[in-house]
Amino acid sequence: MIHYELQCQGDHAFDGWFKDSASFDRQAEAGLIACPICHSVNVRRALMAPALGRGKRGGRDPAASEESIPTPAPAAQQGSAPATTPGSGILAAADMPEKLKALLHQLRSEVEKHCDYVGSDFAEEARRIHYGETEARGIYGETTPAEAEALADEGIEFGVMPWLRRSDS
Repeated sequence: MIHYELQCQGDHAFDGWFKDSASFDRQAEAGLIACPICHSVNVRRALMAPALGRGKRGGRDPAASEESIPTPAPAAQQGSAPATTPGSGILAAADMPEKLKALLHQLRSEVEKHCDYVGSDFAEEARRIHYGETEARGIYGETTPAEAEALADEGIEFGVMPWLRRSDS
């Protein structure tokens, strides 16, 4: 799944999740994507900033950072997810039900416990796993929208997961 930040002709920002970039293009061209605010079908991809940070390998260490925004990659982590605040990459938890917040925190904990954090090397490591150059395992990290699109175009399965700020700090 690929997450895109979208914008309508009225400059309303919202999120969309698509199988790949071609799916977005087909749906947008057919007028199947509509702004949830004004219902305009004149929708385009908004400019998205990649998750950047510093750490041992150039990425962020999610265990040490409140601001981490990883993109986990286990093939089993696919599916739709709640919308993020436009431009932030982190879910807006203010109006989210407590039960959902607890589940998302639990999901984050399980990913951190059972998957390897690869930081900004996510796309490269996902390719190595896909092409059998390294052992198959669950990984997560950051990638740019362009790298995510390239992975999807190559048929490499990955997922984008909603990531809440830690509640235990």
